[in-house]
Amino acid sequence: MDALLIAGLLIVLFAVLTVVRSVRIVPQARARNVERLGRYHSTLKPGLNFVIPYIDRVYPMIDLREQVVSFRPQPVITEDNLVVEIDTVLYFQVTDPRAAAYEIANYIQAVEQLTVTTLRNVVGSLDLEMTLTSRDTINSQLRGVLDDATGKWGIRVNRVEIKAIDPPKSIKEAMEKQMRAERDKRAAILNAEGQRQSQILTAEGDKQSAILRAEGDRSAAILKAQGQSQAIDEVFQAVHRNDPDPKLLAYQYLQVLPELAKGQGNTFWVIPSEVTSALQSVSKAFTESLPQSAATREAPAISEATARETAQAEQAAAEAVAEAADVDAGPRQLGPGQLGPGPVTPDALAAFTERDQSHSNRT
Repeated sequence: MDALLIAGLLIVLFAVLTVVRSVRIVPQARARNVERLGRYHSTLKPGLNFVIPYIDRVYPMIDLREQVVSFRPQPVITEDNLVVEIDTVLYFQVTDPRAAAYEIANYIQAVEQLTVTTLRNVVGSLDLEMTLTSRDTINSQLRGVLDDATGKWGIRVNRVEIKAIDPPKSIKEAMEKQMRAERDKRAAILNAEGQRQSQILTAEGDKQSAILRAEGDRSAAILKAQGQSQAIDEVFQAVHRNDPDPKLLAYQYLQVLPELAKGQGNTFWVIPSEVTSALQSVSKAFTESLPQSAATREAPAISEATARETAQAEQAAAEAVAEAADVDAGPRQLGPGQLGPGPVTPDALAAFTERDQSHSNRT
């Protein structure tokens, strides 16, 4: 009885195990290869699948999603014989589970080695500067080569990215110095440009200021000249409007003569020939009787001394006129101080004529 119970339990356990092994549930975006009697039979799709237990062999799941694999940095020699370490990242996807399982033993390792060899071929034809600045070109070339090589493995390479390019330490220091020099050069250029713009603006400001100042000076000179012209015109009109007596003009002419002797460097000065006519006019002005005004008619008679002084002045003026008439028309030199500065009064004129007469007698 016990043997039959144990045998029944074993049969039930075997039946349960057989049913369990005949049912396979595959998750989404997964696949499993099935071999029947050692030969590929089919690929299990996502969902519930049935197999023949003890005859079909189900292999581990294969992920059909896009996968990301980061490879360790690989030393690569550039065209200018510099060793750089390049770190790459690969994005791929299994499109054929059967080919991925039976065409290549380990597709991850195969993709890594293929990436390294292709990267060395691509970078070997570039120098360091092009390697550092041509990442897009390197990525596209790597992707093309890897996609062609891994197509028969049931793998599609979507993208290859270069994560880092590490040149040697000495090259890094040289690059840093070069960058520093470039920045210093740009800073110097910008500083020079700023100074040039500043000097240009300053020169333009000085130019505008000089132009405005010249225009102001011109306007001031024009206004000053116009003012002087108007003043001269007013004086000229006033003189002609009042019709001055020639005797007055001659008297004014004689008053200007002492001003010629005021200079410190003057040792002699010349009396023009017009002095003769001026003296004649002044002499006539002193000798002719002036019309008496009401105040003059009412004034008392002058004293005898005053009459005598007046007669002496008239005589001196007449002698001066006669002396001037005898002198040639050319100029006569006088010593400094012979005719003092200040207005020419009758007494001064008489004294001047007496000194001139005595000088003539001595000569």
